[in-house]
Amino acid sequence: MLRSLHIENIAVIERADIEFSQGLNVLTGETGAGKSIVIDSIQAVLGGRTSRELVRTGADKAAVSAVFDGEKAAEWLRENEIDEDEELILQRRINAEGKSSCRVNGAPVSVAQLRALGALLIDIHGQNDGRQLMDEKLHLGYLDRFGVEETVLEAFRTDYKEVQRLRREQSRLQLDEAEKLRLEDTLNFRIAELSKAKLNPGEEQELTERRDLLRNSEKLTEQLDAAYAALYEGDESAVPLCDEAEYAASRAAAWCPELQKAAEEIHDAAMLLRDAAELIREKRGELDFSPEEYDKLEARLSLLRRLEKKYQRDEAGLVAMLEEDQQRLQELTYADEALAKLQKELAAAEKRCKRSAGELSKARHAAAETLEKRVVQELRELSMPSVRFMAEFTPVENECGFDGNGADAVRFIMSANAGEAPGPISRIASGGELSRIMLALKNVFAERDNIPTQIFDEVDTGVSGIAAQKVGEKLSELSRSKQVLCVTHLPQIAAMADTQMRVEKRERDGRTYTELLELDRQGRLEELSRLTGNGTISEALLQSAGEMLDRADAFKTGVKRA
Repeated sequence: MLRSLHIENIAVIERADIEFSQGLNVLTGETGAGKSIVIDSIQAVLGGRTSRELVRTGADKAAVSAVFDGEKAAEWLRENEIDEDEELILQRRINAEGKSSCRVNGAPVSVAQLRALGALLIDIHGQNDGRQLMDEKLHLGYLDRFGVEETVLEAFRTDYKEVQRLRREQSRLQLDEAEKLRLEDTLNFRIAELSKAKLNPGEEQELTERRDLLRNSEKLTEQLDAAYAALYEGDESAVPLCDEAEYAASRAAAWCPELQKAAEEIHDAAMLLRDAAELIREKRGELDFSPEEYDKLEARLSLLRRLEKKYQRDEAGLVAMLEEDQQRLQELTYADEALAKLQKELAAAEKRCKRSAGELSKARHAAAETLEKRVVQELRELSMPSVRFMAEFTPVENECGFDGNGADAVRFIMSANAGEAPGPISRIASGGELSRIMLALKNVFAERDNIPTQIFDEVDTGVSGIAAQKVGEKLSELSRSKQVLCVTHLPQIAAMADTQMRVEKRERDGRTYTELLELDRQGRLEELSRLTGNGTISEALLQSAGEMLDRADAFKTGVKRA
C-alpha cells in the first residue's frame, strides 16, 4: 500500500507531502489545479518517462519520494540485492536537463529496475486506457492475462519457437538449382583461397614481432655486442671482475668469517651476470638471418592482411569463416537428404504445436466464458442492465492453423442496449459506456492480480447521474480489497471516499502554486457542494451534500436507507 508521497518542484507543485490511507482516496479540485500532476509524480517515482518540462520553472531539480508497506517487494529486493526494511522507499530525482537518478531504500537503481518494481506496487488506469480498450489487437492479451495459466501459454510458445527454428533452417536449405550452383561456386573459391593460405591463429602477431625485430637488427646487434663485451669479454668485464672479487672475499673470510656472506653474495651476482650474458648471446644469434627471410615475412604478412581486408575479418575470423564455408558446402552437397529429414522434423513439430495451440484455445474459451459472465455482472451493477459482452473467437486461417499467438484471434464485442446486435466496442460504446466498460474490466482483472494499489485518473469521463453513483459504489467495493486512489470531478464518486483531498491552485508573488488539503466533514460538504453546483455553494447544496455523505456511509456499512 502507498502510505505517503513527497513532491518537490514538479510543475506547479513547489512542495507537497501527501498521506494516503487504506480504502478509497479521492482527489478533487478545479480543472487545471494540478490533480493530474500528483498522478504524474507517482508515475515518475514508479519509473515512468520523465522530461525536463516536469521540473518547476526556475528550479535546478525536481524530486519525488514514495513510501510503501514493504511486503509486496520482498522478493524483488532479494533478487536485486537491496536491503529489506519495514517500509519501502522509492526516490526519483530529475534535473533541469531532464536527466534522472533513482533509488530504492537508498540504493541506486536503473529506471528499468524502478519500473519493474513499480509494476508490482501500483496499477494506474488513465484516460488513455479507454482508447487501449478499443484496440482489438490488445484483446487477446487481456484475455490471456485474465484466465490462462502461464504453463499453458509457455508450452505453446516453446513449441512455436521450435517450429520457427525448423522453418528458418528449411528456408536456408531450400535453394533453386541456379542459386545453389552460384553458392557452391562462391564457397569453393573461398575455401580454396583460405585453405591455400594455411591460416594459423596468432601467426600474424608472431610474424609482425619477428619482422620488427629484423627491421632493427643492425642497431640491436650493436647494443647486444656491447652489452656482452661489458659482461664477459676481457679482463675488465663484469664477470671476470666478479670472479676476482669472490676469490679475494673468500680468502679474507679465512681470517674474518663474517666476510663469508659477502663472498657468497658476490658468487650469486656472478651467476646472475653469466645468465644475463647467455641470454644476450642467444638473442644475438637469432639476429643472424638472410635477406630472403625478411622478404618472406613481408610477403606472408601482406597475404594475411589482404585476406582480412577482403573479407572484413581478423585472423581468427578468417579461420572461423573457412570452417563455416566447409560446413555450408557439405550441407549443400547433402541438402536433399538433410531437407527430407528436416521436413519430417518440421511436420512433427507443427503437429505438436497445433496440439498445444488447441490446448491453449480450450483454456481461452474457458477463460472467456468466465470473463463474459463477470464483466456483464459488473456492467449491470454500473447501470447497464441490458448489456451483452462477449469474446469473439476467429480461427487463424493459414496452412497450419496457428500463428505466434496460437490458433485464435480474439476481440471483445458488446451490445449496450436490448435488441442491438453485438459489435466492436469502438463502434457500440459511448464515452460514458466506455468508461464503465473499462472500469468493469479493471475490476474483474484486479481479482486475479496481486497489485495492492489501483489508481484511476479521471476515468469517469462521460458518466453522470445514477451511473456516476454506481461507479462510485464500484470503486468503494474495490477499495475493500485494495487501496484505491481516484481523481474525479463527480460528487457522487467523491462522496464515496474514505479520505478526500482538495487540490487548489493559488498565486503568490507572481508565481503559481498548487496545494493539497485533506478535508474534514465540513470541508467535504463544501467541496461536494462546489462540485454539484459548478463552483457555487448554497444551503440547499450543503444539505444535499450531507445527504450524499450519509448515503455513502450507509452503503459502506451495508445499511440501506428507507
